Amino acid sequence: MLAMTLNTMFTLEQVVPWGRSFDEYCRMFSLNEDDLAKRILGCGDGPASFNVQATRRGAAVTSFDPIYQWDAAQIRERIAATYDQVLDQARRNAHEFVWDSITSVDELGAVRMAAMDDFLDDYGRGKTDGRYVTAELPVLPFDDGSFDLALCSHLLFLYSLHLDEAFHHQSVRELCRVAREVRIFPLLALGGERSPYIDGVMARMRDAGYDVAIERVTYEFQRGGNEMMRILPPRA
Repeated sequence: MLAMTLNTMFTLEQVVPWGRSFDEYCRMFSLNEDDLAKRILGCGDGPASFNVQATRRGAAVTSFDPIYQWDAAQIRERIAATYDQVLDQARRNAHEFVWDSITSVDELGAVRMAAMDDFLDDYGRGKTDGRYVTAELPVLPFDDGSFDLALCSHLLFLYSLHLDEAFHHQSVRELCRVAREVRIFPLLALGGERSPYIDGVMARMRDAGYDVAIERVTYEFQRGGNEMMRILPPRA
C-alpha cells in the first residue's frame, strides 16, 4: 500500500492501493524455501501479488488489509484513480530511489500494475478461500500463534508521520502474538529518514525477552531502504 503528495520529498496524505511482487517480497524479507513452507501472514498486503504467487507455489499465506472490505471492481477503480498521480510523484522524487532492478518510472508502473493485475485476478477466489481477510492493526482477528511468520511490508515505520509511537508498539506486540516470527521492511519513513520509532520498538521488545535484530537485505528501491527488522520469541 502506498500514497503520497509531494513538496520537496516523498510524503503521504492518504493510503492508496499499490502492490509489490512475489520477487520483491522474497528480497525484502530474505525469504528462502524453508520460510515459504511456513504458515505466513502478510500484514497490510493491499493489492500485492505475493499471496497469489506464493499460493501457486504451494505456500500457505493469509493476507490482511482493510481494503479487502471492497470488491475487485472497487479496488481496481481506486488503483486507476491514483495510478498516474503515484507515477508523477515518483518522477518528481526520482533521486529518492535506486533505479537498478527497476530502471525507470515507466518500468515501475509496469511492474506494479502487473503485480496488482495478478492480485485482482486472484482476489475473488482468494476471498472465498479465506486468504484475504479484512482486518487492520493494532488488533487482529487471529488466535495466538496462528502463524509461523508475519511479514509487514511498507506500513510500520514507513508511515511514521501518520501512525504514532503507541500504534507501532501495539502493532508489533500484536504481530508477535499471532506469529512466532515477525519481519518488518523497510525501516525508513517516507522521505528517506530512519523512522524515529525503531529504537523504542527494539528496546521494548528486548525488555519483554524477544530477540530483535536489524538485518541487511538484497532489496533496495527506496534509497537506503535495505534493512529489515527481525523479531523472534523469547528463548526458553
